[in-house]
Amino acid sequence: MTSSQLSTLEICAGAGGQSYGLEMAGFSHELAVEIDRDAAATLRLNRPEWRVHEGDVREVSGKDYRGIDLLAGGVPCPPFSLAGKQLGADDERDLFPEALRLVREARPAAVMLENVRGLASARFAPYRQSILEGLALLGYQADWQLLLSSEFGVPQLRPRFILVALRKSKFQKFQWPGAFGSPTTVGDSLLPLMAANGWSGAETWARKAQGIAPTVVGGSKKHGGADLGPTRAKAAWLRLGVDGKGIADEAPSDAHPFRHTPRLTNEMVSRIQGFDASWKFSGRKTSVYRQIGNAFPPPVAHSVGSSIRRALGAGEITAQRRLRIVA
Repeated sequence: MTSSQLSTLEICAGAGGQSYGLEMAGFSHELAVEIDRDAAATLRLNRPEWRVHEGDVREVSGKDYRGIDLLAGGVPCPPFSLAGKQLGADDERDLFPEALRLVREARPAAVMLENVRGLASARFAPYRQSILEGLALLGYQADWQLLLSSEFGVPQLRPRFILVALRKSKFQKFQWPGAFGSPTTVGDSLLPLMAANGWSGAETWARKAQGIAPTVVGGSKKHGGADLGPTRAKAAWLRLGVDGKGIADEAPSDAHPFRHTPRLTNEMVSRIQGFDASWKFSGRKTSVYRQIGNAFPPPVAHSVGSSIRRALGAGEITAQRRLRIVA
């Protein structure tokens, strides 16, 4: 880690969406924790120099990372998902208590935890308040904010509910990032990939796909396969000229008719999630789709991470330095 980078302990890292975004913001990983074998392999594939703990977050002691700059993570969303039973704290998959344990043990300068929009609902107000109170007892001031990924250059709505906490003196300097530019459309994002195999209808398709995608849903090993979500999501995809009933192995070719309704490849879905071409995924097709679909869009993590960096007084990382980090 160089002097211009800040240190990170990341839990529930998944396939690296948050990891990649934080890296672009100038954070270097001391440890990334991920229980899924394929997702952990994805992290190692892209960043072999990182230390990756493939296992349960309960196996990690924050005392080993005392004084780290940032504790980050995308804690599991099923306890709060609108599509689930919304058991919250009664769900065994709720890892917020483990995150608070790590904060207590590691005493990081800042905390960043993200989850689904469901956690923002009135039903979970007491739960959110209990987390704020727990952080306050540890000397942190914290805030929740709902951010739309489409406001950060990601071609899908994808609302994410994010918690940021810092020591009180630093929190006064923290500002949530604001939206920038016009939302990127599906057609503009995917045209190069749709045209890669010579499909004659690619440009016409892209001109019609001038909208923001519905939220990509990765599902779990028990529920959800390699398709673009429930019936309502598939209908929204169809309005954008995409067959959402499955994931294609490759882009349409010159053998496909001009008015073909294509399916997305995993590479295309990764662009919808805000990954660039440099980030690769490990595993079989369905596993890769699930990793991508469950990821935190890197541009959103980059924006929030940059705001945290400024609040900590580390300054803005230069574009030239950022390019060297992600190369």
